[in-house]
Amino acid sequence: MNDRKPIPNINIGQVYDQRYSDAEVHYDKLGNLADFFGRNMPVHRHDRFFQVHYVKSGSVRVYLDDQQYLESGPMFFITPPTVAHSFVTEADADGHVLTVRQQLVWGLIDADPALVSGSQLPAACVALAQFPIEVRRLEFLFEELSNEINTAGAGRSSALDNLTRLIMINLLRLCANSLQARPARQEDLRIFHRFNELIEHHYLQHWPLSRYAEGVGVTEARLNDVCRRIADLPSKRLVLERVMQEAKRLLLFTGSSASEICYQLGFKDPAYFSRFFQRYAHMTPGEYRLQQSGLR
Repeated sequence: MNDRKPIPNINIGQVYDQRYSDAEVHYDKLGNLADFFGRNMPVHRHDRFFQVHYVKSGSVRVYLDDQQYLESGPMFFITPPTVAHSFVTEADADGHVLTVRQQLVWGLIDADPALVSGSQLPAACVALAQFPIEVRRLEFLFEELSNEINTAGAGRSSALDNLTRLIMINLLRLCANSLQARPARQEDLRIFHRFNELIEHHYLQHWPLSRYAEGVGVTEARLNDVCRRIADLPSKRLVLERVMQEAKRLLLFTGSSASEICYQLGFKDPAYFSRFFQRYAHMTPGEYRLQQSGLR
């Protein structure tokens, strides 16, 4: 994933859930984040945050720097703040995503350096099928964390802090069992990441795939082949998912009407935009806004 251009930094609390923009810990179900960001997450990092994806079921393709992994749940992967990563989850993948400010994790390691095998904590991808006891413990802790996040009981802050520490300690203990990475085709990764970079800059202009392919320097067929090989998704779908992500963000975090959002996204007809949104979200923009407002 080494590239001349900066790796995008994503602050989950600011981009996805602004209630927790300054929180030490952010938690959500994997399915909720996938619904917002799409199943394909282009290369990015989380400045000053560790992030854990715990996949209970379904398959995931993970790229940690230039290391490639393909694994099914139960599994997890952990990314330190400086590690660029991308991943694609299956449509039915289920699990948990925990984002933790780095000071909390470093504090655990400072208190007991035996939690890491070396002087640094590298990114790790760990299959858990051979660790049934640890799986039961982790799933219990994640469910308890989810319950605390969604309630406002006395001692909530302390409970969140202590549950997060327990989860991270259990995960760090397992990191010594990180999987061996699969060989990755560097040219395919370069094409895929360049395509995602162009999507980020031009999705509002509704470029045709031929123009994206020209920008990457390959044919449309080669671009589609690479996307299917790396993300198991057609190239067109990756563009549409980025448009949907922005549509959902605007519906959640602005007071703009669906018609105003339609024009902000480069559509010319509000009725067409509504049909487009409903095709991929299985509900209208208004229904999506109403549903999500009840969850936040």
